[in-house]
Amino acid sequence: MAVDLELTPKTKRPVGQPCCEPVVYPDVDRAQAVRIAELAKALGDPIRLQLVDVLRKHAGQVCVCELVPLFDVAQPTLSHHLKKLRDAGIVDSEKRGLWAYYYVLPEALAPLAAWLDV
Repeated sequence: MAVDLELTPKTKRPVGQPCCEPVVYPDVDRAQAVRIAELAKALGDPIRLQLVDVLRKHAGQVCVCELVPLFDVAQPTLSHHLKKLRDAGIVDSEKRGLWAYYYVLPEALAPLAAWLDV
């Protein structure tokens, strides 16, 4: 069965005129998008993601000396990753003597969790 299609010639649209209307619009405003992107960027490293996983599962605060044996990186590198997570507001720490004790700030992950829960 043959179908006859009527083709219209291509026309050039005026400069600045959109080719079509958007199908969907973002539900996330610019400020939310910036915050979610910051969280995602901080969690974008496998070691950081694993650090957050360990800290989330631990009840209370974890000494950095307990974290070092879990990863195949030197202590300064681990501290660098923890600083990135702290700068993003995902974890916080408390200094006790020579050691720092880290913990997850659960409310910090809420924007990312809410966006992913769609």
